[in-house]
Amino acid sequence: MQLSENWITEGVLDFEYKKYVLLAYLKKVNRCFDEKKLYPFLSDLIFHYRNLLSLKENKTLATRSFSKKINKIDLESFSIAYENMMHDAAYMEEIERILDFALPKMQTEMNKGKEIYDAIDQKLQIFPVGIMPLTADEGYLLLKNGEASDTQVFDYKITIFANANENYRAIRTKHITSYLRKFTNTYENIKLDLIRQHKNLPNPATFVIMSAFQFPLNETLLPIAKRSFVRFIKKYNHI
Repeated sequence: MQLSENWITEGVLDFEYKKYVLLAYLKKVNRCFDEKKLYPFLSDLIFHYRNLLSLKENKTLATRSFSKKINKIDLESFSIAYENMMHDAAYMEEIERILDFALPKMQTEMNKGKEIYDAIDQKLQIFPVGIMPLTADEGYLLLKNGEASDTQVFDYKITIFANANENYRAIRTKHITSYLRKFTNTYENIKLDLIRQHKNLPNPATFVIMSAFQFPLNETLLPIAKRSFVRFIKKYNHI
C-alpha cells in the first residue's frame, strides 16, 4: 500500500476520509519498520513529508497542486475556463486541517525509520580483501548479513555524475552468487574463486560489508550497505 503523489488533493476532499487513508498507510509503514524493513517506505515517507511541507509553506506550489472546478465551457472554441478553488474558504480550511494532522504523524514514523537506518549504518564494517587495483570503482561486494548461513556476492560499478558545484556518485549492483559459510570459504578464497570464474576482472577490487546482526536483505541491509559503501569508496579513492 502506497500513497498517491497527490493523495491530499485528489478525489474526495474530506478530513475524516483523508485521515483514514493516511492512518491506514502509516499502520502499514509502522508494521514494516517493526520488522526492520525500511524500503521502499522510508524514502516514500520522506518524499511525501517534503511534499506536504512545500504545500504548506509555498503558496505558489499550493495553487498549482489544488484541484480546480469547471467555471464555464466555451462550445465554440472547446476551451475550458477554470475557477481556482483557492478562493473557497471551506476548501482551504479542510486542506489546512489535513496538513496539520498529517505532518506530525508522518514525521513521527519518518524519525522511527531514520533511527533504525542510522543504527544499522553506524555499525556496518567495510574492508578490502587481498591486493587492490589502482582504482576501486568496479569490483565485488561480499555481504555478510549477521548470522545468515551464506555470504552474498554482488558485482558493483560506481559512476560519477558532475554538475557545476559537485560530483555525485551512483552505484549499480548485481547479485552474482552466494557462498555457504564454512571454513574453506574465507573471503580471500571467495575472491580467488570469483577471479577464476570471471576472467574480465583479473584483479578486481573486492570488499566485505559486514553486519553483526541479520536484517531483511533487499528491504534494509542492501540499500543501506550500498549508500554506506559509496561514502566509503569516496574516501578510499583519495587515500
